[in-house]
Amino acid sequence: MKKNDLTLIAVVIIFSSVFAVIISSLLFTGPDEQQQTVEKVQAITSEFNEPNDEYFNNESINPTKLIRIGDGESNESPFIQSDN
Repeated sequence: MKKNDLTLIAVVIIFSSVFAVIISSLLFTGPDEQQQTVEKVQAITSEFNEPNDEYFNNESINPTKLIRIGDGESNESPFIQSDN
């Protein structure tokens, strides 16, 4: 390569870099326009509100209680009909 070729390549690189910076600053938004608003979230506290009495009361069903259906006897042959 000749000295003139290297100079031409350097000038093209500098010109294209400046051109790219100018075009990108026009196309892309600046930091001032990138601000967004968000909603505030309530802080978590150690306060616990009592649950609704309609659903949580002394007379409600306990889902952890074992439920047995029938007399509890094991049926050795469930598909054989009896003569009763």
